[in-house]
Amino acid sequence: MNITIVTVGKLKEKYLKMGIDEYAKRLGAYAKIDLVEVPDEKAPESLSEADMEIVKKKEADRILAKISPDAYVIALAIEGKMKTSEELAEGMESLMTYGRSKVVFVIGGSLGLHKDALKRADELLSFSKMTLPHQLMKLVLLEQIYRGFRIMRGEPYHK
Repeated sequence: MNITIVTVGKLKEKYLKMGIDEYAKRLGAYAKIDLVEVPDEKAPESLSEADMEIVKKKEADRILAKISPDAYVIALAIEGKMKTSEELAEGMESLMTYGRSKVVFVIGGSLGLHKDALKRADELLSFSKMTLPHQLMKLVLLEQIYRGFRIMRGEPYHK
């Protein structure tokens, strides 16, 4: 399975980079992992609704440019479906079984994802009703994908 994680913005926090690198390394035993960062759109702290849409649209265009037409896209969005780790594992296994070997997870920027990016998604996934930092979500997502492969293979993993 080829898994790409497309995120908006450059990760700066060293402790998050270390965790991400660790899980990406662990995942290498199960799948090809590609971590893609697209630049975030520079914007002032306070934006009008119209300006927010412009920023999200520019970020969406950058995201969509990184997604191949044959990829199965899972966008992380607060309005998405919440799943257990076992359900995520079942979904990934189903994708592999039915020949969907290119899976792209998308994590938007601080303003979220534009409707164009959400429309391209085959599935919307939520980790919580809470708003979480998009940089932290990359680490959490990688850990859950790793956990999913361990579950699929019946390998032990702490609960």
